[in-house]
Amino acid sequence: MRGTLIFSGTSCPSLTKQICENLGMAPAEAELTQFSNGETSVRILTSVREKDVFVVQSGSPKINDTIMELLIMISACKGGSASKVTAVLPYFPYSRQSKKKSHRGAITARMLANLLGVAGVKHIVTVDLHASQMQGFFKCPVDNLHAEPLIARWIRHNVPDWKEAVVVSKNAGGTKRVTSLADALKLNFGMVTTDKRRGPNMTASMIMNHLDGIERQPVLDPISNQVRTTSTEPENGTPEATSTPPQDSRVVADDQGSPRPVANGTRSRSASNPKPLHARSQTTLSQSSVIDELDEEAEGDELEFNDQRAHEVIHGRLVEGHIVPDDFVSPAESVAGTEIPDEDPMVMSHASSFFAPQSHALGGSGDAAASSDEEEEILKPKVEHMITLVGDVKGRSVFIVDDMIDKPGSWIAAAETVMKRGRAKKVYCIATHGVFGGDCLEQMQACDCIDTIVVTNSYPIPEEKARRASKLVVLDLSFLLAEAIRRNHYGESMSPLFQHVLDS
Repeated sequence: MRGTLIFSGTSCPSLTKQICENLGMAPAEAELTQFSNGETSVRILTSVREKDVFVVQSGSPKINDTIMELLIMISACKGGSASKVTAVLPYFPYSRQSKKKSHRGAITARMLANLLGVAGVKHIVTVDLHASQMQGFFKCPVDNLHAEPLIARWIRHNVPDWKEAVVVSKNAGGTKRVTSLADALKLNFGMVTTDKRRGPNMTASMIMNHLDGIERQPVLDPISNQVRTTSTEPENGTPEATSTPPQDSRVVADDQGSPRPVANGTRSRSASNPKPLHARSQTTLSQSSVIDELDEEAEGDELEFNDQRAHEVIHGRLVEGHIVPDDFVSPAESVAGTEIPDEDPMVMSHASSFFAPQSHALGGSGDAAASSDEEEEILKPKVEHMITLVGDVKGRSVFIVDDMIDKPGSWIAAAETVMKRGRAKKVYCIATHGVFGGDCLEQMQACDCIDTIVVTNSYPIPEEKARRASKLVVLDLSFLLAEAIRRNHYGESMSPLFQHVLDS
């Protein structure tokens, strides 16, 4: 590594020291101080002329001070005639603010990218950006490394029954990250979603059980020539007309060409002929299209269809961020701040926003990739939510995976869902960046449903806090970053750093 200098910021001196030890060199000397009014002062104490300079600086609790320190160090090295300055950011600051969340919001991540370009950076090395599209914010090359191979290797070595485990995403936006790890380990995957539009006394079991008890029969109205549904409730036996079903309602024709409904979505065959009669001359155009659709489906398989719910979808009640039993008394406050009386479940379901489309601040269909901080805002106290687990985790270990751990609410809710509702055996909370804001680590340590918390040292964790958390496991990124620096200096390919190495 001749002609290379590695400088360390105040956020991660221990990580920089480990990187330099892996490369067989010592960190370059620099003096980083602050004036009495809080201004940052940087003095480079070694010559950087025509050198390949790397500045290692990550996020920290004093994030704004570390950003200014990084910008000033880059500018000082550029002013000292360095041939190239590369910023090594294990955790990229402000990465969660990579899109507009309101009409007058700021895309702060792009602003930081512009500041780094103005300071004189020529290359960026980072690990697991919150949104990979952020690489387009920069005018210089960006190497977005992944901690997934390191995490997969730890799982293979430290989880006894990892081949039977399930990888679970705690929100819809993390499914791509979860499926990538599941494919690498050849495991099944699942998802936990939280509905923030829930009101009190509106449990999923009440709604779905009520719907399961209704016999919906699609029939064809001979006057309007439209398909409608009649619902028969077994409790009183009184039929009640409901709204028009979708266009895929199953209707077949009898011997005289009259439409005959198929109850509960099950295919029916005539007693004389096992196949439906094609009386196109005596049927309307809409009847013919429905019959053709049934024939096409019959060619594919002969299994009977029904309208029962999938067994791998489990619903639960979430009150104040924790799973509660079905008979738990709901809070008096709804999501909209109004009270809904305890009436018939179907009346309440139509009155609530459970079946209503969600409004978005910026219009359109919105962005399904909700970040962790947005998900924490959903879990407001004194409000009941519906949480859904998709996937079979019974008797298995579960890996809940995301890019960072900042607030504990969504992690605890997902862990309680897979343990109490899904009956999982163990829960591993895995993330690249262990930010652990506030008392996040203490709350996750106190949660009985969480067995192990796995993060990397991309974000500095105080030694006292890490020592008190017996469930915490910190993986070392120094070898990955050291190899990235070496390959960057010699102009070698970065592709091997993204590959999974299978241990014998």
